[in-house]
Amino acid sequence: MTAGLPRVGIAGIHGHGASHVRTALGLVAAGRAELAAVADPRPPASGPGEPVLPVSTAVFDDAAAMIDAADLDVVVLCTPIHTHLPLGLAAMEAGSHVLLEKPPTPTFADFEQLVAASATTGRAVQLGFQSLGSAGIAEVRRLVAEGAIGEVVRYGALGTWLRTEAYWTRAPWAGHRTLGGRPVADGAVTNPLAHAVATALAVAGADRSDDVGRVRLDLHRANDIEADDTSSFVVELQDRAPLAGALSLTAPRRSEPCVVVTGTRGRIVLWYTLDVVQVFADDGALPHTSAHPRVGLLENLLDHLGTGASLVAPAAATGGFMRVLEAVRTSEAPHRIPDGFVERRESPEGVHRVVADVERWSDRVLAEGRTFAELGAPWAVPASVAASVE
Repeated sequence: MTAGLPRVGIAGIHGHGASHVRTALGLVAAGRAELAAVADPRPPASGPGEPVLPVSTAVFDDAAAMIDAADLDVVVLCTPIHTHLPLGLAAMEAGSHVLLEKPPTPTFADFEQLVAASATTGRAVQLGFQSLGSAGIAEVRRLVAEGAIGEVVRYGALGTWLRTEAYWTRAPWAGHRTLGGRPVADGAVTNPLAHAVATALAVAGADRSDDVGRVRLDLHRANDIEADDTSSFVVELQDRAPLAGALSLTAPRRSEPCVVVTGTRGRIVLWYTLDVVQVFADDGALPHTSAHPRVGLLENLLDHLGTGASLVAPAAATGGFMRVLEAVRTSEAPHRIPDGFVERRESPEGVHRVVADVERWSDRVLAEGRTFAELGAPWAVPASVAASVE
């Protein structure tokens, strides 16, 4: 690190990137860091409510130029998925540590290259799975270890959101599996609801690549995209119960996503965006509910550099997620849901598509540990043709 405060640069400062700018400005105000540079093709503070930068912050219109010129201790990359590896490598080679938005890379081979570069350069790579900074994960694992719900039968990841049709035109790569011959992997499982997958794997203690075995996939799309927007899967995990997931962007409303651990005597629910844990006993009593603190990813990375604190989302600990991403990437293209099962609705957010009874079918995926197709959802492909990836 350079003398004085850590110098932070952020590439991609609009949309979700604006949250990284706000976080950095909070650390600047606390005397923890200097926001030395930003990079984006669009000028700063060009959207409503976007944060105003300090006058000392250098502004670039190209991420690679910022990395090359700004002498940064930490580079935050909130850039298109297919740029993550080249920009991450460039940052590490320039001597910077990296906070990289999810998904880490569009392929598992790229991910292995990223992890290897981190080891070779000695530069830390923190992944942008905010929920992994929650103490709620450790609390769920403690409850499981103490037998609060008996033996674990199944882990679950549930997310039923809506995304407007405009969401799929937000960027040239949006909703693509590939773009210009390059993998992108911008579907429900691998990007907008990736947190559910990564958090469930962390709760299961299956975050490393070797922890994930066969993946049964059931991928569908209601929108005019290449990638999946209505998906279910079952992941076989090494030496532990399987993980079932139902992740959709075609629900009638946005429900709070969660990770569920089902046991022989009850279940535990982690509402991972809220850092709230609930324990439901089979006797029907009201759940025991507890709230837990969370450490921010950039703050934790600075603590790691300054005091040696453990990273909450190190790259190597997202290998399990990347195995699931690779299964999705290499699977058959998502099945198009017939129009008779899809309704276009107007909402304050905009026009969005709703798949018939997707919330009910999603609940059943977690309750029974079977995919939409295996359950017989009328808009799903037959279970006999659903994908299975080793």
